[in-house]
Amino acid sequence: MQHVSPIREPLVTGGKTYADITEDVCRQVEAKPNVRWMIAMGVSLVFLGIFLYSVYRTLWFGIGEWGLNKTVGWAWDITNFVWWVGIGHAGTLISAILLLFRQKWRTSINRAAEAMTIFAVICAAMFPVLHMGRPWLAYWVLPLPNTFGSLWVNFNSPLLWDVFAISTYFSVSLVFWYIGLIPDFATIRDRATGPIARRAYALLSMNWTGSAKHWSRYETVSLILAGLATPLVLSVHTIVSMDFATSVIPGWHTTIFPPYFVAGAIFSGFAMVLTLMIITRKVFKLEDYITLEHVESMNKVITLTGSIVGVAYITEFFIAWYSGVEYEQYAFINRATGPYWWAYWSMMTCNVITPQLFWFRGIRRSLTATFIISIFVNIGMWFERFVIIVTSLHRDFLPSSWVMFSPTAIDVGVYVGTMGLFFTLFLLFAKFFPVVNMAEVKSILKSSSGISHTTHPGASMHGTAPNNSHKHD
Repeated sequence: MQHVSPIREPLVTGGKTYADITEDVCRQVEAKPNVRWMIAMGVSLVFLGIFLYSVYRTLWFGIGEWGLNKTVGWAWDITNFVWWVGIGHAGTLISAILLLFRQKWRTSINRAAEAMTIFAVICAAMFPVLHMGRPWLAYWVLPLPNTFGSLWVNFNSPLLWDVFAISTYFSVSLVFWYIGLIPDFATIRDRATGPIARRAYALLSMNWTGSAKHWSRYETVSLILAGLATPLVLSVHTIVSMDFATSVIPGWHTTIFPPYFVAGAIFSGFAMVLTLMIITRKVFKLEDYITLEHVESMNKVITLTGSIVGVAYITEFFIAWYSGVEYEQYAFINRATGPYWWAYWSMMTCNVITPQLFWFRGIRRSLTATFIISIFVNIGMWFERFVIIVTSLHRDFLPSSWVMFSPTAIDVGVYVGTMGLFFTLFLLFAKFFPVVNMAEVKSILKSSSGISHTTHPGASMHGTAPNNSHKHD
């Protein structure tokens, strides 16, 4: 008997069949909410309440609630906006770019990563909308016919490019995510017993029948959307970086920002995917689908992007020294040794030193170590944005503007509250939508399940293994 050796470790373990995949993924959708989910949702709703109260105070009393009496007062708002946009980067990268490159390890994690992208962009959008002060006039930033007197949008401003880039990114990501859900909604529709559930999933599945025509269109649309989303992954954070790079403030006016911001966004996004997926696989018993192979592959991406970010930090210092501009040099020396040295070295420790532990295979494949490091990375990336913004603004051109930054209670409330908004949305998604893409996992089952397809008298002429196929050790 000829044994066929696998090229790589299996991506689906446990000897699963197609029916097992359907059962395992649908189980958490069809079951009643358990106690752990209820507790997590309760905590998220408390934080969501803090968010709503902070938003009410901001809108009713104005953005003076954020302590905006100096330029540096914007720090908290911009820091959190860029941090949330960055977290939203991994989902579209996992879905779009890895789909185009035919990477099979994306299939179990792409659904939750796409959902995370959408929820993170919603949280990010809260900050620019709120800092307008009068968000009911938000449509003024759109290029509408000039009916507002002399008001007209400034197309030279990267702030306006942000509006177009992020709204396009959100739209494409939302459609991409929803298209991928349609076949799985149809599966849940066909299994549903309650009239409300059957009707709801029938509506969501858009009359999907699973015919060859439907699958052909599904794959065509997925590829088109992946092709559209791929440049967006690069453009969105490039444009966010230009909000800083096109200014003349020392520490911001640098050409390294676009690639450095894109790498940092992918870095923080993958860390957040790992944080969520390690919990999800345990709670929903999806260990056979979200395996150590998936975790290790994501950790390799984190190691690469973390190294790029580390090189960017060092390059900034080198260019500041090489430029001979004393203001630029002061901006960077002040970052590392000035009043905010603690934030700078927290950033360096979390973003540069900690991810290098993933060079060791044992740590790369350890769930506990990965979970801890992923949280460190997200903390470090928040500090990165804080350091870039605060250390360049708190020592302004005018010594009379020099001031130390401290957030107000409403500042903190809005930020903590967006976490409540994010986790409320994610928990609702995890309960009522299939967390793993059943259709795509089934498509890789034969090639990536660890079942050896052997040919012997009991098998058909096409090399299909009989029911008693042997598993790899």
